[in-house]
Amino acid sequence: MRILFLHDNFPAQFGFIGQFLAKNGWDVTFGTQRENSSMSGIKVFNYKPHREVTENIHPYAANYEKAVLAGQAVARAAIDLKKRGYAPDIVMAHSGWGPGLYAKELWPKAKYVGYFEWYYLIDAPDTAYVAPGQRELDELLRGRSRNAAILTDLAHCDAGICPTQFQKDQFPECFHGKLNVMHDGIDTDYFAPVEDAKLQLPDLDLSDAEEIITYVARGMEPYRGFPEFMAALEIVLKERPQAHAVIVGQDRVAYGKKLPEGDSFRKRALNEHKFDLDRLHFTGLLPRGQYRDVLLASSVHVYVTIPFVLSWSMLEAMSAGCAIIGSNVAPMQEIAEKAPDALRLVDMKDRRALANAIIATLDDKAAAKRMREAARDLMVSEYSIRKLYPAKMEWLKSL
Repeated sequence: MRILFLHDNFPAQFGFIGQFLAKNGWDVTFGTQRENSSMSGIKVFNYKPHREVTENIHPYAANYEKAVLAGQAVARAAIDLKKRGYAPDIVMAHSGWGPGLYAKELWPKAKYVGYFEWYYLIDAPDTAYVAPGQRELDELLRGRSRNAAILTDLAHCDAGICPTQFQKDQFPECFHGKLNVMHDGIDTDYFAPVEDAKLQLPDLDLSDAEEIITYVARGMEPYRGFPEFMAALEIVLKERPQAHAVIVGQDRVAYGKKLPEGDSFRKRALNEHKFDLDRLHFTGLLPRGQYRDVLLASSVHVYVTIPFVLSWSMLEAMSAGCAIIGSNVAPMQEIAEKAPDALRLVDMKDRRALANAIIATLDDKAAAKRMREAARDLMVSEYSIRKLYPAKMEWLKSL
């Protein structure tokens, strides 16, 4: 079986499943815009748009032109691949950015699988949560137009994947028959609990800390509840004089509107709230092993998000045996329905309620232990790559 993955980034959602397929005898190729990318068992090639989006193009059309340029770049690379006799059985591409836009034209006999992460609705749950009733008409129209490349993929793909049911629910119902809910999978062997784990990073030694509150996100932004978390954390650190907080991520906005140059939500939080800075630790981005060490040493892990794409980090925290405090929103409810004892969900906009949930979990170690065990059990039984990778391989074969 020959499979071609297409994604602007690398390894993204496809690298590790690609390695699994390669170990099971598949011929695996990965096209990406990220240069100098490599992974054992995977052949990698680069595609690059030959120019930027047209200056002063209509703003509603800019995302689609960007996708077309990416698709065209893949087409140019495909010409060389086809000259060398390469023809995949399956092409799988991340939808919305354009690399798979012309997959069926390039390889008509191949099955095309779209990876569908998000659909932009006028009443989208993320924007409705962040700014209810505050969206301008111009913003609504631009959002609708962002679906152009996604809709093209939906129309001509042979099948699609959505990581969660919540994400599938955002797409037009007429396409639901094509969309299969299959999570990317969590490496439950790597993210496995370690009894009495201590936290020692190169620049941070908390091996003597009695209580460690952890928070992980790519950026520090409202989409991942950073302002709400910091507001609650002010209360927690005042009422728990032995507690430390470890925040992993960059001081930037990964999702949502950017702030003016020089401003950040971290700066705002430090200005608005009073913290004992000796017990508040920002690590920046961490290598995978150190990030895992943070999770393993966590007393309470806080994952507060608006209704949006569910982060791998939350499920990896569950796999590592963390006691999770989360926001009471649809993607978290989907997890909680499968294991009610694994999560404690609260309204993240209520700083006192969020703080109380953190404190209660620190206080009740027996309850926290039950949460940890239930979280771990769910990840092993339903989200482990040991289960999902073989199932995904068989599903791909069936196409």
